[in-house]
Amino acid sequence: MSKQLSVSAGGSLTGEITVPGDKSISHRSVIFGALADGVTRISGLLEGMDVLATIAAFRAMGVEIEGPENGQLTVHGVGIDGLQAPAGDLDMGNSGTAMRLLAGLLAGQAFDARLIGDESLSRRPMRRVVEPLTTMGADISTAEGGTPPIAIRGGASLKGIAYDMPMASAQVKSCLLLAGLNAEGRTCVTEPAPTRNHTEQMLQGFGYPVQVDGATACVEPGHRLSATELVVPGDISSSAFFLVGATIAPGSRLLIRNVGINPTRIGILNVLKAMGADIQLQDQRTVGGEPVADLLVQSASLTGIHIDEADVPLAIDEFPAIFIAAAAAQGDTLLTGAEELRVKESDRIAVMAAGLAALGVEVEERPDGMLVKGGRIRGGRVDSHGDHRIAMSFAMAGLISDGPILIDDCDNVATSFPTFAQLAASCGLGVSEQDAS
Repeated sequence: MSKQLSVSAGGSLTGEITVPGDKSISHRSVIFGALADGVTRISGLLEGMDVLATIAAFRAMGVEIEGPENGQLTVHGVGIDGLQAPAGDLDMGNSGTAMRLLAGLLAGQAFDARLIGDESLSRRPMRRVVEPLTTMGADISTAEGGTPPIAIRGGASLKGIAYDMPMASAQVKSCLLLAGLNAEGRTCVTEPAPTRNHTEQMLQGFGYPVQVDGATACVEPGHRLSATELVVPGDISSSAFFLVGATIAPGSRLLIRNVGINPTRIGILNVLKAMGADIQLQDQRTVGGEPVADLLVQSASLTGIHIDEADVPLAIDEFPAIFIAAAAAQGDTLLTGAEELRVKESDRIAVMAAGLAALGVEVEERPDGMLVKGGRIRGGRVDSHGDHRIAMSFAMAGLISDGPILIDDCDNVATSFPTFAQLAASCGLGVSEQDAS
C-alpha cells in the first residue's frame, strides 16, 4: 500500500538536528571502497534505498561488505580488477546515480552485466552515458527510446576520449571517468558549467591521480586505489527542506549540524540568500576532505528573484524546495535554464507546477523552468508522483498553508531520507506518515 504524508497547517522549526549522510558521497564511497586494495571503513553513510542498491550490486559482484549499521560500513576491496560476474541483473532501484556510474565502471569489465531499475528509473534517459561510452568502444545498449535496462557485453577494449559534455551533469562526468580507469590512454571530460566534484575528490582521496584543469578532469589507467577511512558529511540536499521550512515559518530558529558545503553543491544557499534568507555558516571545517559547517537558519521575509543560471547546476536537486520558498516570497521568482529538471525522478517542473497550483499558487510553466508568483498557500492534496524530493518539499509548505496538506505517493522518500517524517516532527512540523486512504 502506498504511503502518504499528512501535514497540519502552521508551526515553526526550532532546535538542533542532524540530517542523514550525503547521498552522492555515500554512493561513491561504496564504489571506490570496492575497487580499492584493502579494507575501507565508512561512517556517516546514508542508509537509504538508493545507497543500499549500490551496496547490493557490489555484493553481487563478489565484494564482501559488512553493514550498514548506524551509518557504519566496512568494505573489503577487491582491487580495480577484482570484480566478478554477477549471477543475475543488477537492480539499481530508483537510483539514476548508481545506474549511470556503474554503467561506466562495468563498460570496461571482462563480464556481461545488465542494469535494471524501478518504474521511475526505467523512464530516465541513458543515452547521455551510452553514446560517449560507445565512442570509447563499449558494447552497450538500452531499451528502445534510450531508457533502462542497460545491457553491457564484457570484454570490450575501451579507448580514452576527450569528451565535451553537451550539458552539465556530474553523473555523466563520473561515468566517463570511471570508464577511463579501464581504458587505454587518457580520458578527459570537459563540463560546460561546474557540477559536483565528489568523484574527482574521492579518487584522489583513495590515491588515484586525477588531473583537473579548469572545467576539464582527466584520468589515465595503470594506477591503484588504496583503502582509506571516510566520514560522510550531512547531505545539503536533505538539509534544503529544513533550510526552506525554517526560513518561511515565522518564529523559526534551527541549527543543522555537520552539513557538507562543497562549493559545487551550495546553489541552494546562494539562491535562498539572494531571496533574503538568514542563513549563517558556523564552525566551518574540513572532514574527510570535504568542507563542512553547521547551518543556523532563522525565519526571514523572502523576495522573488530571477534565479542566476550559474546556480542551476549547483542546486539542481534542490529546486523542488526552492519552488516552495518562491511560493512564500513576495513577488515573482523566475527559473530558467533548468530543462534537466524534466528528466529527474519525475518531471519536476510539471509535477511541482501542478502541486503548487493545487495549493492555490499561481505558476507559469516554462520549457526550461517556471515562474512562481509568491503569496498565499492553501491547504489541499498534491501528488508527488513517487518523487522523494517533491514529497518532502510540499511537506514544508504546510508550515505556512491555511489548511492541512495531504501528499500522495510518498514511498520513495526512503530512497534518500528514511527518517524524514520523524526528524521533521521532532523540530516542529506537524507531519505524519500513513497508508494511503
